[in-house]
Amino acid sequence: MDTSRPYPTQPSAAAHPAGPPGRAPRHAHWWQRPWVRCGALITLLALSGLVILGLVREQTGTEGFLVGLGLAVLPVPLLIAAFRWLDRVEPGPWRNLAFSFAWGACAAALMAIVANSFATQWIAAETADPSRADTLGATVIAPVVEESAKAAAVLLVFLFRRRDFTGILDGVVIAGVTATGFAFTENILYLGNAFGTDQLTGGSGVSSVTAATFFVRVVMSPFAHPLFTVLTGIGFGVSALATERRRLWRVLLPLGGLLLAMGVHALWNGSSALGEYGFFAVYAAFMVPSFCLLTWLVVWTRQRELRTVRTELPAYVVAGWLTPAQPFALGSMRARRLARRYARRHGGRATARAVARYEAYATSLAFLRHRARRGRAGTDFAAREGELLRELWRRRDAARPALEQAARALAPPVPHWPVYGAYGRPGAATPAYAPYPAHSAYRPNPHAYPYRP
Repeated sequence: MDTSRPYPTQPSAAAHPAGPPGRAPRHAHWWQRPWVRCGALITLLALSGLVILGLVREQTGTEGFLVGLGLAVLPVPLLIAAFRWLDRVEPGPWRNLAFSFAWGACAAALMAIVANSFATQWIAAETADPSRADTLGATVIAPVVEESAKAAAVLLVFLFRRRDFTGILDGVVIAGVTATGFAFTENILYLGNAFGTDQLTGGSGVSSVTAATFFVRVVMSPFAHPLFTVLTGIGFGVSALATERRRLWRVLLPLGGLLLAMGVHALWNGSSALGEYGFFAVYAAFMVPSFCLLTWLVVWTRQRELRTVRTELPAYVVAGWLTPAQPFALGSMRARRLARRYARRHGGRATARAVARYEAYATSLAFLRHRARRGRAGTDFAAREGELLRELWRRRDAARPALEQAARALAPPVPHWPVYGAYGRPGAATPAYAPYPAHSAYRPNPHAYPYRP
C-alpha cells in the first residue's frame, strides 16, 4: 500500500539540535539539564512543605494539626479520582498530577499565607480598622494572591510539559488537582483552628465549631477551590488549541480565565458579608449552577475527544497501521475497559498495562493528526507521529486481539438477510464473513514513514 502524505513534511527541531548546519554544537549549560531542573523543583517543594507544616502546626497546635489533617484528607481521594476519570481519554503522566498537587499544597499555600498575612496587617496598620482589613483581605487580597499562586502550577505545566497539555481537559485536570492540594492545606488550618476554639470554649458534638467548619468546607463545598482554578485551566486549555499565529489570543485567554477565577473567588469569600443568609444565597444561586455547568462542559469535551479519536484514526487503518476495528474500540471508553479486562484475563497485568499504553498512544496520535489537519501542528509533527506509531507497533501483539474482542462484543449484530444471487437464484443467504481482518493482513514497516508502510 502506498498512499500520499496528507501534510507536507516540515523540518524537525530534532534534526539540528545544536543549531544550523556547519556550526559547532554547543553544550547545554549545567542549569539547563533536566535532572538539575527536576532536583531544584523537588527541593523547592520540599522546603515549602516543611515551612508550611511548621506554620500550620504553630497556629493550630499539634493536636489541632492532627485533627485537621485527619478531617481535611477525606475529600482528597474523591476529587483526585474525579479528575483522573476526566483524564481517562488521554491520561497524562502521574508526575504532572503529583507536581500539581504538591505545588498547591506546599508552594501555593505558603505564598498565600505569607502574602495574605502581610497584606492584612498592612491594611490594618494604615486604616486602624482591623475588621475592615479582614474584610478587604478576604474579598480582594486573598482571591488575587491565591488564584495567582495556583495558576503558576498550570503555567509551568503549560510551558515545560507542552506535549502533555493539548486541550481543555488537560487544563481542567491540572488546575483541579492543584486546587485540591491547596484546599487540603487550607482545610487543615481552618479545621485545626476550629478544634482549638472548641478546646477553649468546651464545644463538642454537632454544635461545635469543628463540626460546623467541617460541614461548610468539606461536605458542602469541597469543589469550591477546584471550581475557581478550573476557570484558569480552561483558559490555558483553549489557548493550547489556538494556532501559533494567534499569539495575542494565546496570552489573553489564560489571563481572562485567571481574572474570572479571581472574580468568582471574591464573590464566594464576600458572601459572608451579605447578611445572615448571604452564604446560602450565593451557594444556591451561583455556586451550584456554575458547578453543574462546568461539569457538563468537561463531560461534553470528553465525548468530543472520543469522537475525534473515531474520526482521525481511520486514516491509519488505510495506511495499514491499525485494524478496522480499532477506531471504534479506541473511541469508546466501554470498549477500552473491556479490552483491558480481556488482556488481564488472558495475559496478566503486564499485558493489560501494554493495552492501556496502546490506548493512550493511539489517542495522542489521533489528537496530533487532528491538530495538524487544523493547522495547529508544530514543526515536530512528523517526528512525533513516527514516535507514536513506533510505540503502537511495539505493543500491537498484546493490544490488537483485546481491542478487536472488545469491538466484537459491542458491535451491533449483523442479520443474515435472504438475497437474490447474481443470476436471479432466490433463497441464497448472505455468506458469513469475518467483520475484522486477520492480523497478518496488516504488516507495515515500523521504520518507514507512517503513510508508506
